[in-house]
Amino acid sequence: MKNLSAAADPDALVAASAAYRDYPEVVIPVYECVVAARPQDAQAIVVLANAYWLTGRGSEVVGGLAVRAIAADANNRGAWHLWALSESDPRERVARWQRVAAQFPADQLARAALADNATSLAGAEHDPLALDLAVRTYEQLWAEASRDEERKALEETITKLKGWTL
Repeated sequence: MKNLSAAADPDALVAASAAYRDYPEVVIPVYECVVAARPQDAQAIVVLANAYWLTGRGSEVVGGLAVRAIAADANNRGAWHLWALSESDPRERVARWQRVAAQFPADQLARAALADNATSLAGAEHDPLALDLAVRTYEQLWAEASRDEERKALEETITKLKGWTL
């Protein structure tokens, strides 16, 4: 795959590999070549970083690629998500998700990740501020929920978290 990719046009590689996007063993060699040819292509960097993440390449490699992608396109939400996800320290990861949620206020996935990570931090470190952040964030998501199943799941989560004693 790597040899074939090295000789191909980056646009042709992207098109030819689209059907195999769920196969990191295909994506990695293809997008390594695409990123080498187009080092400022934020979306290509994000695709490569995601494939690396899925294969366990580690937070330093993925985080470094995410920073590159953000530098190339500060509006690429995928880059910001990988940047937050790749932080290994739980408290810093919460801070990163807060930054992503602030950067993209309508991004419910980022806010859900923020709430989930704040919940984990609250439980692991008995942190009442993290618990409050989690509850407030889940309440915001509940206020925006449009489906009954979503609202019910969020209500149950909020009720359980409000019952926690730290």
